[in-house]
Amino acid sequence: MNLHRPNSNEALQTKNRSRNVAPQSGICSRCLDGCKGNCDLFSASFRGRELLYPSPFGELTAGADKDYPVDYSHLNIMGYALGAEGVTADPDHATFPAVSTETSFGVTDKVKMKIPMFTGALGSTEIARKNWEHFAVGAAITGITLVCGENVCGIDPKLQLDKKGKIKEAPDMRRRVEEYRRYHQGYGDILVQMNVEDTRLGVAEYVVDKLGVETIELKWGQGAKCIGGEIKVHSLERALELKKRGYIVTPDPESKAVQAAFKDGAIKEFERHSRLGFVDQEGFMKEVERLRKLGFKRVTLKTGAYPMRELAMAIRWSADAKLDLLTIDGAPGGTGMSPWRMMAEWGVPSLYLHSMAYELCGRLAERGAWVPDIAFAGGFSSEDHIFKALALGAPYCKAVCMGRALMIPGMVGKNIGRWLSGEDGGLPSTVSKYGATKEEIFVCYEELKAQYGKEAAKFPLGAVGIYTAGEKMRVGLQQLMAGARKWKVEYMSRDDLASLTEECAMVTGIPYIMDAYRDEALAIIDAVK
Repeated sequence: MNLHRPNSNEALQTKNRSRNVAPQSGICSRCLDGCKGNCDLFSASFRGRELLYPSPFGELTAGADKDYPVDYSHLNIMGYALGAEGVTADPDHATFPAVSTETSFGVTDKVKMKIPMFTGALGSTEIARKNWEHFAVGAAITGITLVCGENVCGIDPKLQLDKKGKIKEAPDMRRRVEEYRRYHQGYGDILVQMNVEDTRLGVAEYVVDKLGVETIELKWGQGAKCIGGEIKVHSLERALELKKRGYIVTPDPESKAVQAAFKDGAIKEFERHSRLGFVDQEGFMKEVERLRKLGFKRVTLKTGAYPMRELAMAIRWSADAKLDLLTIDGAPGGTGMSPWRMMAEWGVPSLYLHSMAYELCGRLAERGAWVPDIAFAGGFSSEDHIFKALALGAPYCKAVCMGRALMIPGMVGKNIGRWLSGEDGGLPSTVSKYGATKEEIFVCYEELKAQYGKEAAKFPLGAVGIYTAGEKMRVGLQQLMAGARKWKVEYMSRDDLASLTEECAMVTGIPYIMDAYRDEALAIIDAVK
């Protein structure tokens, strides 16, 4: 187990000079006066707050690399030779392509999805804005839900406000909703998140009245950080504009000293921060009721890697309010806009948090209370992660939320389009070995053409990338489910997992692998006459 945090990381583009590093501080064991760098402290000595964030900001996504004592890799999936659930148990019917990976969430007007996964919140970050068409169309044609994150309206340069300071028109939000709906075919939905600034600007009223959005998501937090969302801007005028709209902007663009430093070229960027939200049960219930009266069919909640007290509040209040979905996001998370050390060192790691959630949901159910549909998030990227999360949280967990794992295929597909057009030197060998046209490169392209006809030619290639990666996860999940003899998501259970260590068994309540099915095994042996 490796828990030490070096005073350097690829995310910050820093490194230690010394071969030996003090385990806790990450400082070189031999720090020379006259060293030319480039550890975190070296760079922070003259660039200061810029070293809080992965760089280049706006051009990347970053995920913390802390190695926790127990994580999802310490669970293994069980496969069986006995029986089948959801299909006739014979070799002709119980084939893995017959497995259904469809799931749904919601109270009455449920949202169906072809795969039990949906995107993380793609909000006001530059990487989300410039890749939105790829992400939105990709989610729509894959048949999964897309989450439009916080602050999209508030940072829109073309935002129009009425005399009361409420949204009159938000072109970027309109674009985001319309691009998802363009190819939506009944599976998935677009969720719009809302934080403190969004509430004050009237985002909920705008998206339901002007855009017909049906699902709104309240935001308590996320696994990547314990503060509000942030972006960076590179002009003084833009920083002043965002401060005027009510955001926290640092360093203060109205300060004469800051303006002088910006003119000198020392300050090259400003940070826009959202305010922290504060919750209480009465206010929460009133806000849910207000949103329903506005006309939303579904209200959901996203919460972060807070300790068990806040987790219990999220679960209990969601149950009392009959919310349609509660997404529980564990540390460390991955994002394009979080402070690096915060992402690595705060919060409850995913496996611990999700195990807590299962315990609390079960306790609520034992008392005869209704339990909301749950989604788990925090570091998932593949079909085995989907299986483990659904099984660990069964029967409450209906889907997983994936952040970077669904953004990456969108960016790769987009860049293949650029390379095909001759940009950046053309196709790299990692891609060109498969062909020189999109039809040759994308294994699912002809499948999309068969389904959408000539319209497929209009798909941005990032969307094709997301669909193709989604197909890999869907088929991989089918294979894992068939091995566990579960032909529908609803039949997956905690019995389909085993802990590889006794510590994992203690954290999750999933039996240690040497104890899993032990009673049944001994009964078979002891039955010998």
